[in-house]
Amino acid sequence: MLIALISLFLAGSSGGSAAGSLTAAGVLALVVVFSAAATLAVSFLLSKTLLRGESSAFTLELPPYRVPRIGQVIVRSVLDRTLHVLGRAAAVAAPWGLAVYALANISAGGETLLSWFCSWLDPAARLIGLDGVILAAFVLGLPANELVIPIMLMAYTAGGCLTEISSYAALSEVLSGNGWTAMTAVSVVLFTLMHSPCSTTLLTIKKETGSIGWTAAAAVIPTAAGIGLLAVLNCIFG
Repeated sequence: MLIALISLFLAGSSGGSAAGSLTAAGVLALVVVFSAAATLAVSFLLSKTLLRGESSAFTLELPPYRVPRIGQVIVRSVLDRTLHVLGRAAAVAAPWGLAVYALANISAGGETLLSWFCSWLDPAARLIGLDGVILAAFVLGLPANELVIPIMLMAYTAGGCLTEISSYAALSEVLSGNGWTAMTAVSVVLFTLMHSPCSTTLLTIKKETGSIGWTAAAAVIPTAAGIGLLAVLNCIFG
């Protein structure tokens, strides 16, 4: 998603050329550096506020070395890791997908519930440089960030199922036709970096910490930081 948006809106008019590719790579590198800096900044603030006095050190005891058994490693990794993670993802994705399908296909007053939801979010979204469709896509894309663009396209095209566009040209046409600018793309890129983790990550945090409070904090803190940053940028450049 980041590469597509950077290539379409932030790489300049020569997006398909070598110069455009270098520009896109440079912007992506800056995004990565910014995300690392933001992580360190938030960690520093938390260490001075919510986590004041908490020890950040931990001890990791390594098990004795044994020659790995290939078959056993494959079986245990599938049973203990892959299937476990997939089970957590499915536990949220199945009902969530049904809800998204219902929103896109049930109409009220001549418009789908998804359209009503996007319209309801639109005023708040405009304050942070987004629109109602973009914000709704982030909310409904909780099971996986990969769902954000398909949900967005489904809402823009008034489709009844998740939509995927294979070419950058078609994607650019849809987004530009719905009022996207370079500033919109910047806002979406930043909000992609600074919003709630996906549902599988949140379930993992809940299991590891055993705390609903810390799980909620893991969702609220990055989202609040993202909203605050976008609000400031929108006030300055909007």
